[in-house]
Amino acid sequence: MKKKLVSVLTVGALTASVLAGCSGGEEEKTSGGKEVLKIWSFTDELKEPIKKFEEQNDVKVELTIVPIADYPTKLKPALESGVGAPDIFTGEIAFLKQWVDAGYWANLSEKPFNASEVKDDYIPYVYDMGKDKDGNVRALSWQTTPGGVYYKRSIAKKVLGTDDPKEIGAMMNSMDGVFEIAEKMKGKGYKMFPDEGSIRWFAQGNEPQAWVNDKQELVVTEDKKNYMDYAKELRTKQYTALAPEWSPSWFAGMDKPVKVKENGKETETEIFSYVLPTWGLHSVLKENAKKSAGDWAVTSGPSPYFWGGTWLGVYKDSKKQKLAYDFVKMMTQDEEFLTEWAKETGDVLAYKPVTDKIKTDFKDEFLGGQNNYEFFLDQADKITPGIVTKYDQQLDTLYGASVMEYVQGKKSKDEALAEFYKKVKNAYPDVKVPE
Repeated sequence: MKKKLVSVLTVGALTASVLAGCSGGEEEKTSGGKEVLKIWSFTDELKEPIKKFEEQNDVKVELTIVPIADYPTKLKPALESGVGAPDIFTGEIAFLKQWVDAGYWANLSEKPFNASEVKDDYIPYVYDMGKDKDGNVRALSWQTTPGGVYYKRSIAKKVLGTDDPKEIGAMMNSMDGVFEIAEKMKGKGYKMFPDEGSIRWFAQGNEPQAWVNDKQELVVTEDKKNYMDYAKELRTKQYTALAPEWSPSWFAGMDKPVKVKENGKETETEIFSYVLPTWGLHSVLKENAKKSAGDWAVTSGPSPYFWGGTWLGVYKDSKKQKLAYDFVKMMTQDEEFLTEWAKETGDVLAYKPVTDKIKTDFKDEFLGGQNNYEFFLDQADKITPGIVTKYDQQLDTLYGASVMEYVQGKKSKDEALAEFYKKVKNAYPDVKVPE
């Protein structure tokens, strides 16, 4: 899961490699007599699989890594012109739905790919994410990225009398339950979460709906509106450490007490839990909570959610589509490779023929020996397919800003919602907002 820390936190550290040759409309080139396959991505996670593919197929694979912030703008001109275009390129959740409908990826539902035949082998929401508006498969992913609530066992025992993930999950199966625990944590001098944004993943509730429906209407459910009040309550009742996500204090709180200024006084407090997905364990917690390794566990929150993911597909004008899809198949359907990959990286796979065989064999010492693999697969199966739209990244950002204005007392709830609707209309004139 190294990829997620790269794509979210350190994108500026990566630079794109400049490669010679093209894939669309130009003469094919070889490297040392070997056929060359070109891949573009925003993360380095494909480096090891590429080595495996090169060995198995006696080919040369050239990987171009472009920082996530620049990735769409650099890749789009190449895909449209064919000049310098890759044979394979990856897509990230933030812009995936735009790209599956853009026509840049080949239709994998058609021959000779026939990806529709393996539909039942995948976690439903993962497979659904790679389909275009007409139901054709354009991209596939090898991973699923459901989330949970990671918490410190020692604090749970002191405050709640147990550190058992199932018991803690039962206590947090509703927002009311979460706040009951938060009050108990406060009473013992702890903070429930690092910040108010921690609960945004539960804003969809148990009946999630897309931000924009088929009628091009903005959908703000009661659960999403209630999220504003829950976030406000977290701030008002001082249940968080006021440590914004990805800030130094957010990271620091994973392994040591953090300073919090409340009621005019500065005190030190420990943070009980962090809301993170699968990759958060390996790329975030393990990297920043080395002293507390073994004192963690993961459990479910009020509703299932997912965060992130990487999909890959074949460029529609590639002259090497068969070879390109061979790589995609290895990455998403090769049982031997995926079994080895899962055991080496801890990546939670979306391909059921493999997960059904290996899921009982996992335990993570960082989590006190817990089998987080089975837990996350169970959460993944509960995620509703079809709720992600091309509008999500922008609307999530706009809504989050409006929520924080309400949390900070800058606007009333109605004023914050009205401002959100106004910004949505400005950003997307085609979307109908509430009057």
